[in-house]
Amino acid sequence: MAETAAALRTLAQNVKAARARAGLSLEELSRRAQVSKGALVGLERAQGNPNFSTLVRLADTLGVSVSALLQGSPEGRVRIVDADAVAPLWTGARGSEARLMLTTSGPAPTEIWRWRLEPGEEYPSHPHQAGVVETVSVTAGRMVLVVDGTEHTVEAGRTATFDGDKPHGYRGAGDETCHLVMTVHLPPGPAATG
Repeated sequence: MAETAAALRTLAQNVKAARARAGLSLEELSRRAQVSKGALVGLERAQGNPNFSTLVRLADTLGVSVSALLQGSPEGRVRIVDADAVAPLWTGARGSEARLMLTTSGPAPTEIWRWRLEPGEEYPSHPHQAGVVETVSVTAGRMVLVVDGTEHTVEAGRTATFDGDKPHGYRGAGDETCHLVMTVHLPPGPAATG
């Protein structure tokens, strides 16, 4: 419980700071991110439990990575992250999950995600800001990648890349669990920090 409270405080501080850097009022951030003002007020007070989709919309609107909203201060030049130490940001009804492992720093950060998709389970993603590119590498099983309404089968040992500013989603296919590593390449810019 203490870890959850600490994570909410970090998120609240990071959202406030990013909103201030972007020069946005609560009303304007609410409008642009399509998140209610009440939810934003609660979030900035370290209250509530924002879902994954809300975090993606806020990060895209503020021009930062999702992990920039979730991470505390940098711990040094080398970071090693244990998958079990990172809570899933999305879990499906059948046991699928997505974990944001880390985000690289620099002018064009990259988010590194680990996904597990159970057969038939699907995650429809919110389109990202222009310039975001996603790369999906399937390490086991098979998935269906849906980009702008078109389905693409990606099997173990294959990698797909696409522009993330289009409607897209991921679905487990076949009879076995699909494991994949996803990178989300954020566009360079002064507001993009990892």
